[in-house]
Amino acid sequence: MTGPEHYQEAERLLSADPPCLCDRTDCAHGRAMVREATAHATLALAAATALRSPVDGLPGRDCDAWMKAAHVREPS
Repeated sequence: MTGPEHYQEAERLLSADPPCLCDRTDCAHGRAMVREATAHATLALAAATALRSPVDGLPGRDCDAWMKAAHVREPS
């Protein structure tokens, strides 16, 4: 999953109705959805932070590893 896909999944989970009639924070299902959304949002943030240009301070080797992990291709 790419950073943008993680972000979109977090948004989808947070906007989806819980699988029961309880409030999201008052039921185990709702809390599980919030935890999953939080994990996706964290991964999206990590990808966005890591994929900064090497000029901005991320060493080239680390940047290359993040680009590969995020399934980002080098520009042609």
